[in-house]
Amino acid sequence: MSQHDTLGGKPDSRGFFGAYGGQYVPESVKARLDELSGAFDAALNDESFRRELEYLFVHYTGRPSPVFHCANLSRMLGGAQIWLKREDLNHLGAHKINNTLGQCLLAKRMGKKRVIAETGAGQHGVATAAGAALMGLECAICMGEVDIERQHLNVVRMEMLGARVLPATSGQRTLKEAVDEALALWINDPEMFYVLGSAVGPHPYPYMVRHFQAVIGREARAQMLEELGRLPDVCLACVGGGSNAIGLFAGFLADSEVRLMGVEPGGRGTAYGQHAASLCLGEPGVLHGFNSYMIKNAEGGAGEVYSISAGLDYPSVGPEHAQLKDMGRAEYVSVTDQEALDAFFSLSRHEGVIPALESSHALAQAIKMAPAMSPDKVLLVNLSGRGDKDVTQVASLVRSARR
Repeated sequence: MSQHDTLGGKPDSRGFFGAYGGQYVPESVKARLDELSGAFDAALNDESFRRELEYLFVHYTGRPSPVFHCANLSRMLGGAQIWLKREDLNHLGAHKINNTLGQCLLAKRMGKKRVIAETGAGQHGVATAAGAALMGLECAICMGEVDIERQHLNVVRMEMLGARVLPATSGQRTLKEAVDEALALWINDPEMFYVLGSAVGPHPYPYMVRHFQAVIGREARAQMLEELGRLPDVCLACVGGGSNAIGLFAGFLADSEVRLMGVEPGGRGTAYGQHAASLCLGEPGVLHGFNSYMIKNAEGGAGEVYSISAGLDYPSVGPEHAQLKDMGRAEYVSVTDQEALDAFFSLSRHEGVIPALESSHALAQAIKMAPAMSPDKVLLVNLSGRGDKDVTQVASLVRSARR
């Protein structure tokens, strides 16, 4: 595949971004995916679909989300200027709604009556439940038992929106297992549409999710030019599966002077089972129907992962990120739980903005970088979600630390 194809274009006809992506699925599932791919391509060529989605972005989601200069935090750090892309101000509080509106609108166009989704932190589940309610679709959400406990507020929100929350009880009982169970239910029900939450999975999901999330990067690029008359020096975003990051990066891929930096969950350290840094510490492998970097166990299967943030503890990552890493177009680093938690409080106390723990990882990297850079440099952080969902968890962590 050419660099042009990867840098913001379609994957090849088999769904590959370079060596990564594809469809590693049985023939029966491939037929379902091919149906979806055809329907998606047809929708993209339909002006009425594009117009309706744009209407929903503006009048339902509240787009465009603004950019914001963290003047207090930047002054305290004494280096580069930190700016935020405020996806936390979207309806329901995260970037996830960009993708779920697109997919639920596509499901309705295809004549589907039911949707299913996986969720970790719960934001994708909430956004899917809202999109389904808006489109008149039945909705079920698979969520790991561990995540149901630590993200209880979002469970309540999903149920209020009319969704059934189905506990995933196998394995580590977190995001991977939620995906496993959602896929199993989808495979056995031809009338069900799977609203996948990140830029992962078999083709066309990585491409489709990137397309819907690319609105982040398009807006951010135009907004930074309007505010500053220039592009940022570095764009940063947290990476679990990688949808908010690929959405931001999409706006700047062709701007070679802009560094792209994805920030993975370093958890408690580099030992096996203590992190979920697939790109930094993993190796190529196939999971959930696609090829990318992944954390493996001794047998070569999906390994144990961990993160303080429920939305980042996935053992693989979107295939376009894998390709961007190998090309050297994007850099990938990791930050620890403690660094993310410190960033959570720094933004809250200096700017009056409570970030999601997922987004706090990207913010933590910006906080580490800024003091060593000159004040005329600009770091743009995708604040992919707000921290309401994490308040109870963070309060519990603080109480435990005081004992």
